[in-house]
Amino acid sequence: MLLVCAVTLLVFSLFGPNAVTTGGVVASWLCAALLAVLALVYRLTDPVRIDARGGFVLTAVLGVLLTCGMNWLTRDPSAAGQAFLAFPVLWAGVHLRRDAVWLVTAVAIGGDAVVLFQLQPAGHAISDLSFFGAVLVVMATMLARAGDTQARLVAQLQQQAATDSLTGLVNRRVLDEALDAALATPAAPRGTSLVLVDVDSFKAINDEHGHPVGDEALVHIAAVLRSVVRAGDAVLSRMGGDELAVLLPDCPADAAAARAGEVLDAVRATPLTLPDGTLLAISVSLGVAHAPTHATGLEQLYAAADTALYAAKRAGRGRVEVARVGATTPVRPG
Repeated sequence: MLLVCAVTLLVFSLFGPNAVTTGGVVASWLCAALLAVLALVYRLTDPVRIDARGGFVLTAVLGVLLTCGMNWLTRDPSAAGQAFLAFPVLWAGVHLRRDAVWLVTAVAIGGDAVVLFQLQPAGHAISDLSFFGAVLVVMATMLARAGDTQARLVAQLQQQAATDSLTGLVNRRVLDEALDAALATPAAPRGTSLVLVDVDSFKAINDEHGHPVGDEALVHIAAVLRSVVRAGDAVLSRMGGDELAVLLPDCPADAAAARAGEVLDAVRATPLTLPDGTLLAISVSLGVAHAPTHATGLEQLYAAADTALYAAKRAGRGRVEVARVGATTPVRPG
């Protein structure tokens, strides 16, 4: 956008109102050079740094001021001269937040008003300002609304990409990111614990009651997890299938084991109500691992918790097992 405006100014310095006076020609070349330098700077600079310092808003405001300044310098209140105000407003509407869009639009209308009333009789100035002001406001409104709609859609897509659609818990990708962050945080002196939760005899539930009941069982256990483990203290995730996980940052192994026991007791005490009104008792097995006691990396911590989980399965199900230091991961049964 900056380069397009720079080239257009150069053309106007050769043909049109900017070429009438020496001042117009010089001003056009200086403005074109400034825009080209800005384009180069923005091309080579991290956009995050530019945005943090308000650089993009300032660019749009600068475009408005340059347009108004050139119109005043060349004594050009024409529609062609005012049309250049659409460039910074369009750019702001596509790239900036709503408040910034309205700021740029207000500056454009205000600057245009100053130029028009300086160069034209009041009646003509009011007429031109009403027309171009309406154009700029409508343009900004439509672009701001389109930006809001796009932002909502992106937020919805991000939520869908991060959440398991059945249970409402976060998915494995989000859990991995949270676990990576927890393991890399030196400000957690008590370490990080991971609890894996597996539904006992889940295949039998599906075979006997049907897959919809199996899905309801997973939703039910997810609700029990939420009631026992506060979201602010942990990350609750569905790993896949009938396996859930609880990440407990800054939590020692004994506290994690105690929390796992609370989950086990809560699941036992809260049977699932079936559509016909009967109660279905559900049992879960839980494996607990701790970093750095049992592992130091993400995959090793998963492996340690998985080992503990299948130790609980082999020991009779419906129990909590804590990983042992140096234990190896068993081969999962088919």
